[in-house]
Amino acid sequence: MSRTIAVVGGGITGVTTAYALARRGHTVTLFEKHRYAAMETSFANGGQLSASNAEVWNHLSTVVKGLKWMLRSDAPLLVNPKPSWHKLSWFAEFIANIPHYERNTVATAKLAIAARDHLYAWAAEEGVDFDLRRQGILHIYRDKPGFDHAAKVSELLAQGGLPRRAVTPAEMRAIEPTLAGAYYGGFYTESDATGDIHKFTTGLAAAAQRRGVNCLYGQDVRRVEADASQARISVATDAGEQTLAFDAVVVCAGTASRAIAAGLGDRVNIYPVKGYSITVNLNDAQSQAAAPQVSLLDDATKLVTSRLGVDRFRVAGTAEFNGMNRDIRADRIKPLVDWVNQCFPGVSTRSVVPWAGLRPMLPDMLPRVGRGRLPTVFYNTGHGHLGWTLSAVTADMVAGVLTDALGAPATVAAGGLQPAV
Repeated sequence: MSRTIAVVGGGITGVTTAYALARRGHTVTLFEKHRYAAMETSFANGGQLSASNAEVWNHLSTVVKGLKWMLRSDAPLLVNPKPSWHKLSWFAEFIANIPHYERNTVATAKLAIAARDHLYAWAAEEGVDFDLRRQGILHIYRDKPGFDHAAKVSELLAQGGLPRRAVTPAEMRAIEPTLAGAYYGGFYTESDATGDIHKFTTGLAAAAQRRGVNCLYGQDVRRVEADASQARISVATDAGEQTLAFDAVVVCAGTASRAIAAGLGDRVNIYPVKGYSITVNLNDAQSQAAAPQVSLLDDATKLVTSRLGVDRFRVAGTAEFNGMNRDIRADRIKPLVDWVNQCFPGVSTRSVVPWAGLRPMLPDMLPRVGRGRLPTVFYNTGHGHLGWTLSAVTADMVAGVLTDALGAPATVAAGGLQPAV
């Protein structure tokens, strides 16, 4: 017996969830408010598939830096001092999770490693081209304190099964010859990769449709309701509001998940943390030669990079706690452009496309994956800055949990790759 499942949200987590459910034989309907998939936080992120960036932010040093940077408009971490109950409660829970920093970092690393197998296998099977580049990620440090902290993080990543090695400035130059500037040292993770999240998500959405997923784009979901026997999705249409019933719903709605969950009797304390990116168009041969091939993470500035094909260079990062504000601020974009000019002076920044997106972050920095209070409600949301990295494994996990809870379709045996957690 095939189960009818609604998936709310057409970003990376929603699309991967719909795809994973379809692979298990369920009848899936995906609801997305935009005309296309991956038009918000999954549109132009940093591009890194980075198990090496699994360190959670619940560390005393993060709190100290946030307080120090509060009055700097160009700070890597910026908190709007205007109080709100949501913000205060979120930060209280964030601080309460500092004792779990090591445990949660190790758990995140394990998830990130498991996610690779799913993502690569799905892309290969479905023929999804997303500018995948498997050349590793180089973390760069300008001083000894930063390098020493990274060494401790490496020990936690190793517990999670991820090897990465320390490299000297000379080795850094050999790994990425185009990088300019003086550095104390770095850490290189050869197994990490990069890719275009938007291209992957739209490609996998098309694959999901080929597998029978009904992708309903341009659907303004007004309400999500549920009881012990069914879930109901109400959407606005030209003819008025329409309500559709399903055996279950999976909430993958990013920053909107908190409000949806509250209506379903669940607490999912997601806060929207804005990140910025620029896409530098490499329109001449000199810029193409001067831009890096290897992905970078600059820990001091909290910026990451990805080379997307021949003629695009993505730089992204920063964290801004400013509610649901989606404004693209010039004073937040300028540091990204300046960073390119300093670290890669041969790259022309004449053509730069700015972008901002809201990361859905939970206070413990771990995604909410699994069942809700009601037996017809499930969640796959709250991935924060690692949505791209973790999406494939959490989609497979929630699809497995749902299948176990509702029963496997008669035509398809429940299964799939299992995460090493």
